[in-house]
Amino acid sequence: MTVALSSDTFNRLKGKDAKFSWEQRKLDLEGVRYVDDIISEDDWEQKVSDVATHNIDVFTIGDDWEGKFDFLKEHCDVVYLGRTQNISSTMIRELSPTIDGLGKVI
Repeated sequence: MTVALSSDTFNRLKGKDAKFSWEQRKLDLEGVRYVDDIISEDDWEQKVSDVATHNIDVFTIGDDWEGKFDFLKEHCDVVYLGRTQNISSTMIRELSPTIDGLGKVI
């Protein structure tokens, strides 16, 4: 599986503030046995070229983006995955202890 991971700069452009740096998030993803490749997502426009360059068969994203990536259907299958009800990344951040970049609780 290939995972597109938003760069820190792209996150800021989207108005998001990641708790961990791109490098730390990449390290975390490298520990997932199903992840074969991690590519940096630097802008919205690169999706079509990423699909072609990395031979993507299925593009998946949360169903809160339903319909927004249908333009990729001419290049691959597009699947909108349902979110886990009553769980959000904001909730997880608020409930989790403060962790430094090395995974240690501070």
